[in-house]
Amino acid sequence: MKVLSMFANIGVAEAYLSELGVDVVLANELIPRRAELYSKIYPETQMMCGDITDPHTYAKIVSEAQREAVDVIMATPPCQGISRAGKQDEDDQRNLLILPVLACIRDVLPRYALIENVPQFNETTIKIDGQPVLIVDHIKSVLGNKYHISINVIDTKNYSVPQTRQRAIILLTRKDQSVLWTLPEEEKKLVSVRDAIGNLPSLDPYVSDVLEEELLEMFPNFYEKKAEAQRVSRWHTPPTHIKRQVVTMIHTPTGKTAFDNPKYIPIKADGTPVKGYKSTYRRLRWDDPASTVTMDNRKISSQNNVHPGRYIGTDSEGDVQYSDARALTLFELMRIMSLPDTWPLPHDTNEAFIRSVIGEGIPPLFIKKLFMQITEVPHEED
Repeated sequence: MKVLSMFANIGVAEAYLSELGVDVVLANELIPRRAELYSKIYPETQMMCGDITDPHTYAKIVSEAQREAVDVIMATPPCQGISRAGKQDEDDQRNLLILPVLACIRDVLPRYALIENVPQFNETTIKIDGQPVLIVDHIKSVLGNKYHISINVIDTKNYSVPQTRQRAIILLTRKDQSVLWTLPEEEKKLVSVRDAIGNLPSLDPYVSDVLEEELLEMFPNFYEKKAEAQRVSRWHTPPTHIKRQVVTMIHTPTGKTAFDNPKYIPIKADGTPVKGYKSTYRRLRWDDPASTVTMDNRKISSQNNVHPGRYIGTDSEGDVQYSDARALTLFELMRIMSLPDTWPLPHDTNEAFIRSVIGEGIPPLFIKKLFMQITEVPHEED
């Protein structure tokens, strides 16, 4: 089975497809830095870096997809104009990037197609000939004569992914195919943060605004823990935070936000209290799936991305203390995203860059389960 991946980013979604005999033969990505990394991770895939709205680029992609006779097109157009984490601007021009996706499906006519986005995608309108039209209605209008179209909203936590992540999933099956592309069955047992990262060694944060002597006063085993973590993965590396945030999180229990601390609340550099949402400065819960991984996942002050920690006792004043007063490491994020430990991320990859793009991806274990719906059954030939 051959696949064209549109808006491929660095290929998070593709991580397990080769295990199923699925060959991503062609990929398109606009941003050169992402396209370059994609090619390092998946050297066998032909990467076409360029703007899909450019007629020359579009024609090259369609021509190559036709030559390869791709069976599946999967596309995740940018969601910043739609997502609740963005501006939710229905006039954002990026919302119109669904149009070349539909054109490509119409021109290539693959057996199947997958369009994936944020849940608000299904309720968003774009202007067609000057008139507002729901994107999902336009999909039906353009492709309904050739394809069976299934419009869904799922949560990846229901598919063995240790992360709550709601997504719009639109599945298209060409009408001459005997097998409809449908969602896999939901799992009864959720995979928790403990299941995903509970076996990893504890790790203290690097504190940027103190001298090494004070760092070791705070964390006497800092270097021993760091060395043990590196034996697990080069990406299990101490995140860097400032002291006042670290102290706050040391005294924040598992699953709680520091805003609810009776004493150690988040403070600014001048000592005044921080004002923020209770989804920030919050530790994850061990026995639930993680919250949605966002692009801004390296900060304690971002949403729901502090390690759950473990109770380690009380300080000299009798206040409780918890380990791992830090954001998740990149390796922990990879597990929360359901990426394989063996994912061939080049050693020279910039960690900050990976952190910024990994939150845009859909967990690849869900994509694997989705593709199993059409790879474990026989197909009629064209």
